[in-house]
Amino acid sequence: MDSFVLILLGLFSGMASALFGIGGGTIIVPSLMLIGFDITFAIGISIIQMIFASFFGSYLNYRKHLITLDLGIALGLGGLIGSSLSGIILSITPERVLHLAFLSFTVISFARYFYPSRTPYESKNLSNTQKYLLLVCFGCIVGIFSSSLGVGGGLLLAPLLGIFLGLNSKEVVPLALFFICFSSLSGAISLYTAGFVHLQTGILIGIFAMIGAYIGIHLMSKISPSLHKKMLLGIYLFSIGTTLFKLI
Repeated sequence: MDSFVLILLGLFSGMASALFGIGGGTIIVPSLMLIGFDITFAIGISIIQMIFASFFGSYLNYRKHLITLDLGIALGLGGLIGSSLSGIILSITPERVLHLAFLSFTVISFARYFYPSRTPYESKNLSNTQKYLLLVCFGCIVGIFSSSLGVGGGLLLAPLLGIFLGLNSKEVVPLALFFICFSSLSGAISLYTAGFVHLQTGILIGIFAMIGAYIGIHLMSKISPSLHKKMLLGIYLFSIGTTLFKLI
């Protein structure tokens, strides 16, 4: 039964990774906590499965010419730097603080994406150099939080890229998923060194996350932007509700 639950979790998180560029951690971390895992190991398992889902999903996106490589690499370089600090952060942070940080991360991302307080910038107002520097900064900041909390970073990248580059949710997804390739790999090395990775569980979920990502990539072209945004809303509400349940 436990293996069956983990397989379903892998499939669903992989689909979410491909559809929303979120890495799957927003689903996996609260779900693993519900079935008895400590948050630190839930985060480690989540990061391992992200490697499988993000690399496979990004390969499929690349074949479909959906990734803007120069923007993705700029994001990824920042992610490598920020995620390398995740093992240290988990080692010194109390579990309840991690719960609160995860909840805050999700609520702030939700609020910024669905209730923006400012008009998005047009990308043409920024030079290429400004774009790259901004993306490296975004990648570094999101990488610190995402790998330390076991999430891919798509939830935070979506509002940032929407506000400052004027991208809609479907345009953000390939970039966010490509970013996760860098941040998850760096984060996994950092977390494994710190002793927070359960490899067997992470690999099992990761293999089925690849299958889910394949399904999600093909569903992406069939979903309208409005339906896509409603589905993303459901992911946010699930994550917020589950984390609140664990805190209470």
